[in-house]
Amino acid sequence: MAAVALLVLLVLGAATWVLHARQVVRGPIAAALPGIAGPRAPADVRVRVQVLNTTKTRGLARRATRVLRDRGFDVVELGTTTPMLDTTLVLDRSGHPAWASTVAELLQPARAVARPDSSRYLDVTVLLGRTWRPPSHPLDP
Repeated sequence: MAAVALLVLLVLGAATWVLHARQVVRGPIAAALPGIAGPRAPADVRVRVQVLNTTKTRGLARRATRVLRDRGFDVVELGTTTPMLDTTLVLDRSGHPAWASTVAELLQPARAVARPDSSRYLDVTVLLGRTWRPPSHPLDP
C-alpha cells in the first residue's frame, strides 16, 4: 500500500513539474526566442503573401512561412520556382511598398521591389534566395 501511495505522489510531482515548465516556456523564454520580437504585419489589414523557394534546399518556403505567420502575415501559397536566386527578392504586388519592406526586413538579407500585378490575389510575393537562413528555434518541435 505504501508503494502505491509513493507512486501516486511521484506521478503527481512529475505532472506538476511538467505544467510549471510549460508555463515558463510561454513566459519569459518565449519572449527571448529569435523571431518573436521585431516587425509585424499591420494589425488591421490582411496582407496576403506567396512564398516561393528558388533554392535546392528543401523546406525553405515552409520555414519562411512560419516566420511570416508568426509576425501576422497571411501566407496563402507556398512552393518552388526557377530561376535560382542568390538574394531573397520581395515583390510588392498591390502597391503597398511598406508591406513588402516589412517582409524584406524579416527575411534579411532581402530586397523589396515594386512589381504590381492586379491579376494576382496577392499583396506580396517572396522569392527565397540561397543566402537566406531561417532562424533557429531551440524549443521548436
